[in-house]
Amino acid sequence: MADPRPRVEYLAGFCCPLGGVAAGKPRVLCHGAEIFLSTGGEMVYVYDREGRLLIAVYKFPGQVWHLELLALRKVLYVLCARSGIYCLSLDQTTRSVSRDEEDGGDDQDREDGQVGEPPVPVIPVDPDSCVLPDASLHAFTVLDDTLVTLALGPTQWKMQLFERPSPGEDPRPGGQIGEVELSTCTPPAGSQGESAAPRFLPVLCCASPPGSRTPLGHSRSSESVMLEGALFGLLFGADAALLESPVVLCGLPDGQLCCVIIKTLVTSMSAPGDPKALVKILHHLEEPVVFIGALRTEPLAEDMEDVHCDCLVALGHHGRTLAIKASWDEAGHLVPELREYSIPGPVLCAACDRSSHVYHSTSAGLRVVDLAQEGSPLDPTERDGAPGSLPPLLYPDNLGVGSLVTLCVSSSAPEGGAELLALSAKGRLMICHLDPHNEAPQSSRVTSAKAGKKIKQLLSGIGTVSERVSSLKKAIDQRDKALTCLNEVMNVSCALLSSREGPRPISCTISTTWSHLQLQDVLVATCLLENSSGFSLDRGWALCIQVLRSSRALDLDSAGSAVTYTIPVDQLGPGGRREVTLPLGPGEDGALDLPVTVSCALFYSLREVVGRALTPQDPFKDPPSAECTPIVLPEQDGVCLPLSEHTVDMLQGLRFPSLGVPHTQALGPARDPIHTFLGTCRVPGSQPAGPESLRAKYLPPSVATIKVSAELLRAALGDSHAGVSLGCATLQWLLAENAAADIIKAQALSSVQGVAPDGTDVHLIIREATVTDLCPAGPIQAMEIQVESSSLANMCRAHHAIVGRLQRLVVEQAARGSSPPDLRLQYLHQMQANHETLLREVQTLRDRLCTEDEASSCATAQRLLQVYRRLRSPSLLLL
Repeated sequence: MADPRPRVEYLAGFCCPLGGVAAGKPRVLCHGAEIFLSTGGEMVYVYDREGRLLIAVYKFPGQVWHLELLALRKVLYVLCARSGIYCLSLDQTTRSVSRDEEDGGDDQDREDGQVGEPPVPVIPVDPDSCVLPDASLHAFTVLDDTLVTLALGPTQWKMQLFERPSPGEDPRPGGQIGEVELSTCTPPAGSQGESAAPRFLPVLCCASPPGSRTPLGHSRSSESVMLEGALFGLLFGADAALLESPVVLCGLPDGQLCCVIIKTLVTSMSAPGDPKALVKILHHLEEPVVFIGALRTEPLAEDMEDVHCDCLVALGHHGRTLAIKASWDEAGHLVPELREYSIPGPVLCAACDRSSHVYHSTSAGLRVVDLAQEGSPLDPTERDGAPGSLPPLLYPDNLGVGSLVTLCVSSSAPEGGAELLALSAKGRLMICHLDPHNEAPQSSRVTSAKAGKKIKQLLSGIGTVSERVSSLKKAIDQRDKALTCLNEVMNVSCALLSSREGPRPISCTISTTWSHLQLQDVLVATCLLENSSGFSLDRGWALCIQVLRSSRALDLDSAGSAVTYTIPVDQLGPGGRREVTLPLGPGEDGALDLPVTVSCALFYSLREVVGRALTPQDPFKDPPSAECTPIVLPEQDGVCLPLSEHTVDMLQGLRFPSLGVPHTQALGPARDPIHTFLGTCRVPGSQPAGPESLRAKYLPPSVATIKVSAELLRAALGDSHAGVSLGCATLQWLLAENAAADIIKAQALSSVQGVAPDGTDVHLIIREATVTDLCPAGPIQAMEIQVESSSLANMCRAHHAIVGRLQRLVVEQAARGSSPPDLRLQYLHQMQANHETLLREVQTLRDRLCTEDEASSCATAQRLLQVYRRLRSPSLLLL
């Protein structure tokens, strides 16, 4: 008969928060009859297994994240959140309270009880016990005479090595003997001033070669393993094997599994080298690493005493499992055999025993897998895996134990069995006895019963895989479509960027005209998008038109208001055209501030077309948290390709009612109804009394003149204006972008009177002039361009537009190599001095206006207007 000992033995219950104990932070360690336990809070309990009582309770200043026990030295190292590492000597621990026989006679009767108040006094930990204060520490381990820590920096994980004191010395670590930075990291989001507790902590494990000088368990932590020489050399390289150096394995929350050779890191302090050469990345699980361990998959030879592990195991939070073992290839060479498995998750905790079993707990219960066989790990009759290799699949078996948050394999297990020390999610400390011989008489019945269950699991797995394949296929199709769109975007971008000179494959032409809309004349800009390339502008492309208006104060350097229009471009194939019409003004206030700059650009939205393909959702995985979601798109969210820029100035905004040009008979913007009524009531024959009419009646028009060399104009205009006088050709050139250009050209005019957008007159006159005393060779023939208007602002706008055209003309002629004639420098100096004198007089008159009374300021203002008139009609000549 089988041993009637219960499979699960409950020892004690501990207080836990509402909802149960969370996984990741609790720890349980066992040495002989003593159990060291942390439930993830501030307490560390020392429990006597044989006496069934608490020995001591230690209270730390913060949450306990990790425990390490050095049994021979009776020292317990504790990592406290945001404080550092504490060192406790267990020699002073005494059994202060014993449990009553009546209460401890039958643990099965008390398995629903909780230890509400500790039966022993709570011992606050002395701050002097903190041997390594560091708020950034997240993990540590102890190896030989070395303390290995892992700290979280602003952007990277940092591994540090410290000298551990010898027996009898101060427990504080010595100086730092090594340091290296690991991969980049993203610190968890938290409140300012105090970071939030991380959901996952890093996992450290020390691996040693068979020939290391310190036997396993001597001055080492419970996280140490000893690997076979073949596997150790394949994993960590010949340097680590020759040096017989321990290696620290590190599993990070981002899924990276890396290693650092201890002796190489110590040497690097005296001879610094490349930090990247000190860290070797073994694998990436793409999910948080929750366990690293090692086990034995092959039976031991009879002459072997030491148990050396031949397989390294790492588990991820979502169930991805990695196993690495030394194996032989077909050519007889020793190679590492690496296999990835997927087991049910999420994995809360895990442990390996002395054989080939891996125990892991999920929210559904405790499970076990066997890496030495393909059948049930607790049934030896189902062993059919190929010797010397890892099984192709893992079959997790449910052991019928509830969800656990931490596991520890006890060293006092019987031969061929296993004994697990565990803490349940409800805060119960228990021992799980696993003895495969107990189920041997029922093996045939268990195998038959499990056969149907295995078939159901396989069928369910096939359905799950089919759904996932369909989901992945959809994601691949989305990415293929996105890549096709990006390829088209690259082609269009290269075509536009490589054709900066000459005709562009995709162009946008901007023209202006006056149109009658809603009982008023409106200046309208027409943008014509032409696709002359061999590419198609499909979904995602948009034409962006920005209208930048100048300031009302005529300060052309000041910032104006900008409005951007976005028009989607749908299926504009090669040779296609798209026309967009935008009103430029006047606005609701009846004003049109010129100049206005119209800019056109093509914009491709990455977020609309590519955004979903870059972040596909897998329905079989947990959705990523806000702190782990990658930023896959830049802030701009797209590609912008400028096409053209056009400035609409006063010369383009002029209307010519006297020439019979359409849409110029209206009186400009809609007038105020009261002014319209008063105008109709005026006596016939009387003069209007508005400010515009008064200004036109009593003040002379504002005038500005510019003189340009006739030779310069003939060279610039060329043969395009043959058959007409130079004055007519110059006027046609100035108004070439106006809607009345054809009528002005047909009538061969050298002067014209137009109407500004606000209804005031603007008169342009082109006449011949002669400039003497400037050139030693004789008089220079020139053309005088005169602008007259009763509105000073409109005259300035027209003058600015003419100057801008002449500046571009002079730059173009200079680029062609034309040179001006010889000039009299003394005459130029005299003109320069005259202008400086006028400018100084302007400043003096303006200062005087601020201090004089009303009677005196009238004469000053008259003089100021005369000086301004002289400045607007300089004697300078453009050559």
